[in-house]
Amino acid sequence: MTDNTAVTKQAETSRSDSALLPPVDVIEDANGITLCADLPGVPKERLGLQIEAGTLTIEGEVTLTIPEGMESSHAEVNLPRYRRVFTLSKELDTEKVGAEFNHGVLKLRIPKVAHAQPRKIEVRLA
Repeated sequence: MTDNTAVTKQAETSRSDSALLPPVDVIEDANGITLCADLPGVPKERLGLQIEAGTLTIEGEVTLTIPEGMESSHAEVNLPRYRRVFTLSKELDTEKVGAEFNHGVLKLRIPKVAHAQPRKIEVRLA
């Protein structure tokens, strides 16, 4: 009986911790990376971004409003959360992250640290 209780609790915990993986495009250029994540149904107030110990975490909670007097009879999305975790390179400057969120699309720009960016070396005549 104890085992069944533990299994049930574990299943409930894993269900409540479950989340959808949002599709993310990662584009790298000489000066850094740009991440574009699709988070439909997530308002800005329910979006969470965190960088800790070289790990970027993107989380969002879906809030779909149903008009008064109506009820949902079918749902394609059963999990109300998005979550995606990335390990960031040490070449990226996590102190200078820029974020924009527009129409359910999150765009993050993470530049490379100064010593990792390409630089032009001037050649002088001797």
